[in-house]
Amino acid sequence: MRIVIAGGHGKIAQRLERLLAARGDSVAGIIRNPDHAEDLRANGADPVVCDLERADVEEVAAHLRGADAAVFAAGAGPGSGAARKWTVDHAAAVLFADAAERAGVPRYLIVSSMGADSEPPPGTDLVFAEYLRAKAAADDDVRSRPGLDWTVLRPGRLTDDPGTGHVTLAERTGPGSVPRDDVAAVLAALLDEPRTAGRTLELIGGPVPIAEAVKAAAAR
Repeated sequence: MRIVIAGGHGKIAQRLERLLAARGDSVAGIIRNPDHAEDLRANGADPVVCDLERADVEEVAAHLRGADAAVFAAGAGPGSGAARKWTVDHAAAVLFADAAERAGVPRYLIVSSMGADSEPPPGTDLVFAEYLRAKAAADDDVRSRPGLDWTVLRPGRLTDDPGTGHVTLAERTGPGSVPRDDVAAVLAALLDEPRTAGRTLELIGGPVPIAEAVKAAAAR
């Protein structure tokens, strides 16, 4: 399988690159900073330098042609202002989906956020509130596309704790945290489970082995 990952130098993306390369998939990671290329090569991924805040759909589609799946794992990141939540977490996700359709890539996974399904409650940090709104708008755009076999994954609070290989994965999980290791492992498993297309799934740590959790989510 050939998989192209947007946000290829992100913490989840790099974990996913290593997992996919280790199992024999062909992986490319889209990065903005060429200085990150060697890190991707060390992960077993081909670095593709492309700024999704500046590129047009044809440029991005050229990088996606021949791929079996696209994974949007990019984000403006901590320390960025509200404006970049919209240019990265929303606009870049929409551009990547446009390009996937243009390139004929059937499978599209997007890493969203728990809490993106409703208006942020009063008192929410203003920048974080815009992040959730941007994620929600991107999710809505992707879910409106009949030409993509999309899955929206909404993890809870992300940690850098070692992965456990066990999670809770469902349309509604309730709040919780989840290691980035396990988010990457769930993404890899979702790529292998076409029955999760058209599903929006929340993810937190839990008791169920990842393969079983994905299989059960697909069957619901």
